[in-house]
Amino acid sequence: MGYDIHITRQENWYDGEESNQITFNEWEAYIESDPEMRLDNFAETRLSSGEILRVESKGLAVWIKYSGDHIKGNHAWFDFRDGNIVVKNPDEEIMKKMLSVAEKLKAKMQGDEGEIYDLSEIKKVTAELNAFESKVMKPWWKFW
Repeated sequence: MGYDIHITRQENWYDGEESNQITFNEWEAYIESDPEMRLDNFAETRLSSGEILRVESKGLAVWIKYSGDHIKGNHAWFDFRDGNIVVKNPDEEIMKKMLSVAEKLKAKMQGDEGEIYDLSEIKKVTAELNAFESKVMKPWWKFW
């Protein structure tokens, strides 16, 4: 369970209007221009059983300058999906990076329910997400 924030050019992130989508080539060019980002195309973690869970996704990048990077296996993953860039359960620091990315891609930040985020909303929203996360959130690899 989690809440996604989308970097999108579409009126609504779920519209699927190809003419308004961020292309993979644009995303790749952005990552190459930003020394804080790395294109991995996968995410993986070690489970408590010792097994490795690996998810592959073309366009999956990590923000390597995130202050929470590697803490409890955490990374700031930016996933290219259907012409949008998606981050699950971003904290305030990640949302500020997302805003910077959105500006460079001439896009906006939009939540799962269609709400638009700008700098003035980030602190309010992250406080709400943090309260929610502390009650019900699990690491990204736990589905149960």
